[in-house]
Amino acid sequence: MDQTAQRPATESAARGTPWGLLALLMAMTAIGPTSLNILVPALPSLRAVFAVEADTVQLSVSLFLTGLAVAQLVMGPLSDRFGRRPVALCGLVVTAAASLAAMFTTDVTSFILTRVFQAVGAATGLVIGRAIIRDLFDRDRSAAMLGLVTTAMVVAPMVSPLVGGLLEMAFGWKAIFLFVAALAAAVLGWAFKVLPETRSRNPARAGDGFLADLGRLARSLAFNGYVASAAFGSATFFAFLGGGPHVVVTMMGRTSAEYGIWFAISSLGYMNGNFVASRLSMRLGVDRMMLAGLLVEAVGVAISMAASAAHDYGPAVLFVPQLIISFGNGIMLPNAIAGAVSVRPQAAGTASGVLGCVQMAIGAAFVQIGGLVLIGARTALPLSAAMAAAVAAYALAFFLMVRRR
Repeated sequence: MDQTAQRPATESAARGTPWGLLALLMAMTAIGPTSLNILVPALPSLRAVFAVEADTVQLSVSLFLTGLAVAQLVMGPLSDRFGRRPVALCGLVVTAAASLAAMFTTDVTSFILTRVFQAVGAATGLVIGRAIIRDLFDRDRSAAMLGLVTTAMVVAPMVSPLVGGLLEMAFGWKAIFLFVAALAAAVLGWAFKVLPETRSRNPARAGDGFLADLGRLARSLAFNGYVASAAFGSATFFAFLGGGPHVVVTMMGRTSAEYGIWFAISSLGYMNGNFVASRLSMRLGVDRMMLAGLLVEAVGVAISMAASAAHDYGPAVLFVPQLIISFGNGIMLPNAIAGAVSVRPQAAGTASGVLGCVQMAIGAAFVQIGGLVLIGARTALPLSAAMAAAVAAYALAFFLMVRRR
């Protein structure tokens, strides 16, 4: 990276908040959750289109998450080695191309394969956005900035299921992938024009190579604690993603568009949690904010379990507790990410990739769990129990590793 490319971004961060860059990072980050969530309302229709069972169609979500996980493990070190900008641009190209290819698939195997390639491209926005922020800011301010950028991770899930449901009802499922391809192409053009290179070439701040950096991170109790907290704290969302449509559409007999509306309402909790993180993280610090997020999530899952038997009263009994859980998640996640990528700042890309890989791998497992626990169930209680198990694992990781260090 030449120094002229790095200087504008660094100086902008020193003067204040680089709002233009943050807006681009939000858009890049949004590609992944948009690609994931926009398809969810169309899953029942795709089951009929490809003439397969529900668990097979569900693989288009869970394997997307798996691809997102593995790709982040690769893209992070690549961005440490070759720079943030070229890896980000290549990823956006792959996302757009895979989205177009999905429109022409005629069997479920090819369809799922294109979803995996779509995930590989989308992973770059997630991992590189976190690394760029850590390049520019210290730990606590990184948490505040990540609180703003990860707002894209709630706006996208909030809007995309509704958009996906409307597109599927009006034009069919292929319109969903045309929309994602157009979105990725637009962000690609924006990034090509304005995305700076922020990776430092100062030898004193350089990493030791992927394997050495990975070994140092793996031996860090704090890093493992932050990663596990982020993964299990956000697993409540993924479990809900896997089981929520079944509860609303199948058990309650509501439409996919109505599910999208309720999902958007519950996602406001995550947005508000991100806002709280952006305002308080510099004042209270990363660890205190993570504890606050844990307590809020615990209250939310307790209410969810108590209310789950009353599903005859409609989607509100499912989504109101989820609003609380999402609020806690929004407080926790930016701070856990900031803690993880700050353990070894010179390997921020590798740390970001490992965190994203573990988070998405556990998320993929909980998507499947969220659907499997509801097989034969008459209420949403098994789904609430799965989310409670995720919060319990978050608590163990936080108290045994993050606080203990």
